[in-house]
Amino acid sequence: MAKLTPKERMKIPRQGMPERDADERNKDFKEVNLGFQKELSKLEADRCLQCKERQCVAGCPVGIDIPLFLEHIAADDMEAAARLLLDANTLPGITGRVCPQEEQCEMVCVRGKGKGVPVAIGHLERYVADWARENFDLKQILDKPSGFKVAIVGSGPAGLTAAGELAKKGHDVTIFEALHEPGGVLVYGIPEFRLPNKVIESEVNRLREMGIKIITNVVIGRTFTVSELMEQEGFDAVFIANGAGLPIFLNIPGENLKGVFSANEYLTRVNLMRAYDFPNYDTPVFVGERVVVLGGGNVAMDSVRTAKRLGAKEAILYYRRTRKEMPARDEEIHHAEQEDIIFKFLVSPVGIIGDEEGWVCGIECLQMELGEPDDSGRRRPIPIKGSEFVTKCDLVIEAIGTRANPLLTATTPDLKVNQWGYIEADETGATSIKGVYAGGDIIRGSATVILAMGDGKQSAAAIDRYLRDEKKTPSSAATTGAVASS
Repeated sequence: MAKLTPKERMKIPRQGMPERDADERNKDFKEVNLGFQKELSKLEADRCLQCKERQCVAGCPVGIDIPLFLEHIAADDMEAAARLLLDANTLPGITGRVCPQEEQCEMVCVRGKGKGVPVAIGHLERYVADWARENFDLKQILDKPSGFKVAIVGSGPAGLTAAGELAKKGHDVTIFEALHEPGGVLVYGIPEFRLPNKVIESEVNRLREMGIKIITNVVIGRTFTVSELMEQEGFDAVFIANGAGLPIFLNIPGENLKGVFSANEYLTRVNLMRAYDFPNYDTPVFVGERVVVLGGGNVAMDSVRTAKRLGAKEAILYYRRTRKEMPARDEEIHHAEQEDIIFKFLVSPVGIIGDEEGWVCGIECLQMELGEPDDSGRRRPIPIKGSEFVTKCDLVIEAIGTRANPLLTATTPDLKVNQWGYIEADETGATSIKGVYAGGDIIRGSATVILAMGDGKQSAAAIDRYLRDEKKTPSSAATTGAVASS
């Protein structure tokens, strides 16, 4: 079949993602997007102009050869597309669903310049990843065993990616996860209507098939320290990817009332501990009739959409700027609007109101207006004097960000951290301790899944170089029964 000319490609409109009806999906936790089918995917892949400069590749934190990937899809060579994708990306079924492609590869797509619309790279990534999960068993070719042991702290996107890359190089990799299931923020923070658990389980199982060991219920900083991993457990290098899971609060009156949640606790109860399926799972969660969520990012969007699905009659999002400044993905905002989520912009809370029994019964807020841009580049919200108002509600969820949990760093005094408690690392992830690397939210603050994966991939390459070029000889320290028997 003859290839399309650039002029013919330009005539093809972007193919929309099929999705479930909003009035149906806002009552359950089944996935919203239905995914591309074969004809849609080929048509969308044919929109790629196969540019010589390939800006989309530079825009991808894990370096997928996107033009060649799209060429394979257009030619219906699914095995080649899957092989290319899985070789570059450890977690394609996940990134195809939650990666902000509109800010990365799609943002620099030539098709999106001016009034154009970029190629739907993320939707095609998901399509191929889902096809591969059902139809293709990629046997990763692993280098011969190196004799080196590497410990990964955390099984989120950075940790899983680093583990996969290091296993390919022949290293003996063990992941230590503090929670009872692997996946980190992927399982406790992202609802199933965006990222089904079966997708995460599939990606994790593929890593296990590569020989990677995953040990859960181990808190590094308490069960073991970083130095104990290296000096007593015989690990030659450590990659720290324990995220930034300590919630930030507004520090306004009333935050100690019953019915006030951090988004972390709320989403962990619902997602990881399956509270949405209570009593089949023994984890209760408070279901409010009128729920107010504070924030404007993806976590806030996940929280307010979750509240609606749990049965809230009104799920309201308060954000102190306008829709234009919201950091959440456009797709998530669009889906929330379809699902009858109520948006209140230019609103900032000043106090939470309780009844005589200590339960939330309302929230007091101020109207805001936008002033000059702040350090983030967004216009700074300024309170309007005398604009106070009260909204009745029975549940308040604060989704305004997270910071680093100090447990690990407090037990590793030689590990340099910055003023916010995040680990200091260079461009390769190397920290102030030789052989210890870090990546993801623990060095960046709250960031995206794909940026964390990029860190994991980059640090894995640096760890491999360190082990072979500097350390050269595997550690001979005897392991204790704790890790060896797990």
